[in-house]
Amino acid sequence: MARYLPEPYRIKMVEPLRVTTKEERSAAIRKAHYNLFGLKSDDVYIDMLTDSGTGAMSDRQWASMMMGDESYAGSRSYYRLMDVCDELFGWKFYQPVHQGRAAEHVLFPHLIKKGQVSISNMHFDTTTGHVTLAGGKAVNSVVPEAKDISTYHPFKGNMDTERLVELIEMYGREKVGMIVMTVTCNSAGGQPVSLANIRKTAEIARRYGIPFVIDAARFAENAFFIKEREEGQSDRPIGDIVRDIFKDADAFTMSAKKDGLVNMGGLVGIREDEELFRKARSLVVPYEGFVSYGGLSGRDLDALAVGLIEGIDEDFLRSYIGQTRYLAERLTELGVPCQLPAGGHAVFVDARAILPHVPYDRFPGHSLCVELYREAGIRGCDVGSFILDPDPETGEQPEAEMEFSRFCIPRRTYTQAHLDYVATSLQKVMADSERVKGFRIVKQEKVLRHFTAELEPYE
Repeated sequence: MARYLPEPYRIKMVEPLRVTTKEERSAAIRKAHYNLFGLKSDDVYIDMLTDSGTGAMSDRQWASMMMGDESYAGSRSYYRLMDVCDELFGWKFYQPVHQGRAAEHVLFPHLIKKGQVSISNMHFDTTTGHVTLAGGKAVNSVVPEAKDISTYHPFKGNMDTERLVELIEMYGREKVGMIVMTVTCNSAGGQPVSLANIRKTAEIARRYGIPFVIDAARFAENAFFIKEREEGQSDRPIGDIVRDIFKDADAFTMSAKKDGLVNMGGLVGIREDEELFRKARSLVVPYEGFVSYGGLSGRDLDALAVGLIEGIDEDFLRSYIGQTRYLAERLTELGVPCQLPAGGHAVFVDARAILPHVPYDRFPGHSLCVELYREAGIRGCDVGSFILDPDPETGEQPEAEMEFSRFCIPRRTYTQAHLDYVATSLQKVMADSERVKGFRIVKQEKVLRHFTAELEPYE
């Protein structure tokens, strides 16, 4: 039976939630052109669209915001954040930005040139988008075990290093602009990457002289999984494992809205390449603001300095990852197929198995999310074919390797009762899944289309 771990905190403030009727929700999703990103938050009961910037900050973070130094240049808040980065990562250069995609925006153009490829265990959507905007192509090389959702593997996010070498040889070293390791691997189901696999990937990158970049949005969760699952790591502090994760990389991008436990913020890290750091900073000033605030207020910088430390607290990580495990176990008990073992930040439900009659180009992952919203007011999102932009050369719709409906758990936000409601609602939708026909896109952008696309249902 699913086991729930009590939270290592108590509730100090509550935000009322509005419970809508099914008729109201049907009207709301129709008005949003069947795009869950287009819904008003007031029309959502349990919001599992993302874990990005949606968690609750602690009393210490709120207190630190009162100490924010709003000086345009040389803010004390900036230097407090830099001290924390030094303590956590042990690198030479850091640059705050307003979120993760801003980090990709200022770094990637200096690593990826037109006609090159970026190879990753799995790129997430914004990473793919910024590789494309830089003129490159995103290529994935996750281990085959990631695609077998029912079979246990401790590190389904691992890079397939043999395939990585084959891809480098196939494209040619000069055609590979960078190698990206996403920790945890979101598109594979929030699955962790082992320390051994990170080291092996770094060794391959060094051998070929290719920059090795970490997408570090969920670095703390990944460190927790390493401590829990990797041989020889169980007695080590999370902070020591974090430093080992970053030890052999050349750069990192981070959406600090996840493991940084803030509503807004991001980071770029450069281990020692001062020239690359200078180039990245050259884009910060025109796009993000002066380098010592990087698109953030002083209070945001201070909240992030505290959040990065709180985010590696083992009791917090055990509780937060425990929520995800609990929901995955409840769904499994109810017969709802999902990626196992559970990842860190979300449960990834196998929409292809639930909706086998809906072809990939009618978007089963998205379709399941729409039905769950109509049924219960729960908002999730597609991590399947809908999230993949059309091929920029042919215009064809790619087919995702996995058709997931993702249900993120915001940090320190929802309770066990909320998770139980999600599980039983998904079971109810699955029982009536045959009537779901899928969706067609009627309007879309060329890059990152799923955020704003307009859809209509097949009848």
